[in-house]
Amino acid sequence: MDEKVQEDWLEARLRDETPYIDDAGFTSQVVRKLPARQVRRSYRAFILIGLTLAACIVAFWFAGGTSFAYEAYANVAMMPVWWMWIFAAAAGVLITAGGLAAALSRAGGRSR
Repeated sequence: MDEKVQEDWLEARLRDETPYIDDAGFTSQVVRKLPARQVRRSYRAFILIGLTLAACIVAFWFAGGTSFAYEAYANVAMMPVWWMWIFAAAAGVLITAGGLAAALSRAGGRSR
């Protein structure tokens, strides 16, 4: 807390001692002549999703294709119900945590 008070005091002192130099509107003219900010389009999300889907298809193919899927479905169907509830709860917690982390990181970027 003392550091914050000291920083505020120092900032106010430096701001008060800095004289204003009149540039006859030069700064405002330069700012007006600057080009507009360009909007960059990022295809990163599409590339990552595409690569993920391709990797899933390759892994599915190497794992034996549809016979692997049928065996996995049969194993899940034979699984005790309480295990399914545990996996569903764990998936829900992970998805919620991921969404919360994404929302907080996005909100933190806007406040700066």
